[in-house]
Amino acid sequence: MKVLFMGTPDFAVPTLDALVKGGYEVAGVVTQPDKPKGRGYQLMPPPVKVYALENNIAVYQPATLRGEEFAELLAGIDPEVIVVVAYGKILPLNVLEYPKYGCVNVHGSLLPEYRGAAPMQRAIIDGKKETGITTMLMAAGLDTGDMLLKETVEIGEDDNFEDIHDRLSSVGASLLIKTLEGLEAGEIVPEAQDDSRSTYAAKIEKSDCAIDFSLDAKVLHDKIRGLSPIPLSFTHTPDGKLLKIAKSRLYDAEKTVKCLPGTVIEVGEDIKVACGKGIISLLTVLPEGKGRMSAADFVRGRKINVGDVLK
Repeated sequence: MKVLFMGTPDFAVPTLDALVKGGYEVAGVVTQPDKPKGRGYQLMPPPVKVYALENNIAVYQPATLRGEEFAELLAGIDPEVIVVVAYGKILPLNVLEYPKYGCVNVHGSLLPEYRGAAPMQRAIIDGKKETGITTMLMAAGLDTGDMLLKETVEIGEDDNFEDIHDRLSSVGASLLIKTLEGLEAGEIVPEAQDDSRSTYAAKIEKSDCAIDFSLDAKVLHDKIRGLSPIPLSFTHTPDGKLLKIAKSRLYDAEKTVKCLPGTVIEVGEDIKVACGKGIISLLTVLPEGKGRMSAADFVRGRKINVGDVLK
């Protein structure tokens, strides 16, 4: 089966690797253009491009998929299937309809839940106990195509975005191979999504990252881990300095402390903070202008005190 692969970030690399190691003819890789990163704003290639070049696979980085140029490229490659994993652009109808086996997407949720840009983060933030991978035939709508295969993955109470990202990336790679085998053998019957059960996983914005200690400790713990290691949730110290939170633990989900939410009630190896309901323990933080450090080091260096209010 001749494959055209479309993907960009780290999440997509294991699936491309599975195709190569599975003996599929990967006729080319389409990925986003190089982008400036870091303090020097040097142009950096996407992870998928790096992998493709290391494995002698042709790389294409079109500014647009619309128009004659990409149509000619597609016809020249003539793929039987297009595999799409976190590519980052909408595919026009002429691309969706081109391959014999369609455009197969590896999506990081159990569709129709969490259609959209941030399915893994949103599932954790919402306190879900499980998520998963869905392979689907892409359609014109946003993640609305017919489903092919699914695999469920448990979300532990302290799993963060990185944990789930890496787990789903691996699961997605193996599920994609099963999907292609099933499609080629004619053994998979596509299943339409129930739109009435759909939810939307909006892109993470800066406003999503602010911590409101008047909320329940469980809600805040889920937010902190859903946004870690990037982009990270944040609060402010009593002197107005930004304080990002990389890791927390739910110390007590039920206890109500008679003080203002955000009040530091104990410091030591961690920082225990009163919430609207319950107590959260902050374990790893990034003070303004500083790198990641343990809560204990932050306490020793900044002398945050019991009774201080984070807000």
